[in-house]
Amino acid sequence: MANISLQHLDKIYDNKVQAVFDFNLEVKDGEFIVLVGPSGCGKSTTLRMVAGLEDISAGKLLLDGKDITSAPAKDRDMAMVFQNYALYGHMTVYENMAFSLTLRKEDPNVIHKKVLAAAEILGLTDQLNKKPKQLSGGQRQRVAMGRAIVRNPKVFLFDEPLSNLDAKLRGATRREILLLHKRMNATMLYVTHDQTEALTLADRIVCMSMGHVQQVGTPLELYDTPANLFVASFIGLPPMNFFNVRMEGDQLEGSFFAYKLTAEQKELLKDYQGRELVLGVRPEDIETGGDIDVQVFSNENLGMSTLVHGRLMGRNTQDAQITCKLRGWCDYKSGDHVNVKFSKCHFFDKETTNAIR
Repeated sequence: MANISLQHLDKIYDNKVQAVFDFNLEVKDGEFIVLVGPSGCGKSTTLRMVAGLEDISAGKLLLDGKDITSAPAKDRDMAMVFQNYALYGHMTVYENMAFSLTLRKEDPNVIHKKVLAAAEILGLTDQLNKKPKQLSGGQRQRVAMGRAIVRNPKVFLFDEPLSNLDAKLRGATRREILLLHKRMNATMLYVTHDQTEALTLADRIVCMSMGHVQQVGTPLELYDTPANLFVASFIGLPPMNFFNVRMEGDQLEGSFFAYKLTAEQKELLKDYQGRELVLGVRPEDIETGGDIDVQVFSNENLGMSTLVHGRLMGRNTQDAQITCKLRGWCDYKSGDHVNVKFSKCHFFDKETTNAIR
């Protein structure tokens, strides 16, 4: 497989619109990197620059130390799996998987072995004589992955490969991609807007917004120690709750509650005395039994847990919505009150939006 180095990549289109700003990333051999962010954040554009499908406006792209910034796509030894499968409807599964090797005029015996080996990995051995229209969405995506595998590329590129699948198929295909990575120990770059895919697949995540990299780290790092408000709000489901507060003495005063700081938190926030900041609390870090009063709007029972949506009750009831993910099955009705406490908090500078470390 391969190491990839993306050094200060920019993408500026002819109309002067800049889609990617100063993108830097070192991808290690065999690493699974996921680029995640909302639509229009530049993640697919970055992947297409790596693939050679988009010109790089500035910066360098290195593959195993070799500069391939201007190399055509066919010479980059990379295979891309697209969102829409891009299969030939008049060809069988076998012919689709063998197509790129046939174009290269490889030995038919070698092609046959490679196709059978890829089909075995992907569980497609009994589907090789079928046409794409006879397959399910998940099977078609596996054929697209098989077409990439037979090429034995240095790098696999995935551009939102699961977005056209239903929820059940997404889960199953996600597991297949993860197993594929472990079996092949392949270097993979994967683009998605689904943070669940990012958290479950990645060795490291690159979180992007508005063409800029917001944070690079392991899934746990982005979940547990988000770099700023954007990452905190984007990573995690349901999203983190945010409250504007002011530090007064040994507590944070909000419009709806007062939060007593621990000694460690006081030390962390010592420079914010009398200043406003943002308090972030994940729904799963909220427990019953505290002194913060929540009036329930609705609740969603999920089996092992319940999402309770409500409003903080206090001096000001505007914009005081909160979501709590409580353990067990809860039967709260609209208008009920529940007292909660925060077991873990995140703090952000209101002006810079950066996390306070």
